[in-house]
Amino acid sequence: MKKTNTSIFTLAIVVAALGYFVDIYDLLLFGIIRKPSLISLGLTPEQVLTEGEKIIGIQMIGLLIGGFLWGIMGDKRGRLSVLFGSILLYSVANIANGMVTNTTQYAWCRFIAGIGLAGELGAGITLVSELVPKEKRGVATSLVAGVGLTGAIFAYFMKQTVHDWRWCYYIGGGMGFMLLLLRVSVFESGIYTSVKESDVQKGNILMLFNRWDRFFCYLKCIAIGLPNWFIIGILISFSDKFATVMSIKETVDPGKSIMVAYVGISIGDVLIGFVSQWLKSRKNALYIFYGLTIISMISYFNQTNGTANGMYLNCLGLGFSAGFWAIFATMGTEQFGTNLRATAATTIPNIVRGTLPLIILLFKYLREATNFITGASITGAICITLGLMAVFFSKETFGKDLNFVEM
Repeated sequence: MKKTNTSIFTLAIVVAALGYFVDIYDLLLFGIIRKPSLISLGLTPEQVLTEGEKIIGIQMIGLLIGGFLWGIMGDKRGRLSVLFGSILLYSVANIANGMVTNTTQYAWCRFIAGIGLAGELGAGITLVSELVPKEKRGVATSLVAGVGLTGAIFAYFMKQTVHDWRWCYYIGGGMGFMLLLLRVSVFESGIYTSVKESDVQKGNILMLFNRWDRFFCYLKCIAIGLPNWFIIGILISFSDKFATVMSIKETVDPGKSIMVAYVGISIGDVLIGFVSQWLKSRKNALYIFYGLTIISMISYFNQTNGTANGMYLNCLGLGFSAGFWAIFATMGTEQFGTNLRATAATTIPNIVRGTLPLIILLFKYLREATNFITGASITGAICITLGLMAVFFSKETFGKDLNFVEM
């Protein structure tokens, strides 16, 4: 069996980080160029909000479906097959996205891109987790996420530099094809290779549901990530609308909000890996960042009559406190055996992303029943509460040996 590499700086980790960079660039690009792209298609400001919510919801549904498809393939055919197949699909979809002429075509392209984007994070984190020493796993996956998340920053600067939103999609597709060539040099996980030749069931999605303890573990892993996408999908992506409701007179650019938020997320994701390493605990690191998330959300909801720069500063704080995505994804990887690990690790983050339409529906209901800010506050409180409960009832996975299978 191929030995686990003792370094956290390997070709696989570098390629995984670059892959996640392209993934995040494409994943967040719609939020960054939502307004100019939809306005150029002839939509009114009111339609930009409603159509924007619909398209981002459709993209997340694609991520949800893709999570299951790529996750099962990752356990049945190998981690690398997912990394190649997923990037090919979303690269083609993004190039097609640059050619759309109406919102129906736009939604279909984001749906197909979503399916492709679903495979990147889970397969990459699974591969890295199986290649590095268990004591360094959290730091390695945090570095992958920290570098990868800067893709959102690059997307914003591309929007500012290129101006034509269509070329932003072409650039995303082009980067994907370049990454595809780099991936040829990456080898499969030795832990997976040893299981691939055995008779044990691999990628059987039903195994996630046929035992209560395993299913409950799966649900907890999903719940831990809910606050992250409430912050990104609602507070950050629609920061311009929140600014209007909060009587902020200056124009707030949601693309810039996403960019500064992802500066914070990138820093937070790297830092939490070292915090987890120092505490020798995934759970305690998450408690710290959940506490910071609560403080940041309170600050965000109390900026009435504020300024655009104040909004961007709050988005930076929210991003930093929500920088627990890497540890969340790593915990999902560590909870399950090799024959089910890619299925779990790929579906968990994409189910979280796929819950965004449900979170948006809850937010819509609550804002109509109360008001815009109260509705968002209650929605956020529900997500945070579910996440905290999930962390509390989860098992500690720091330093866990991954060379085991599910029966």
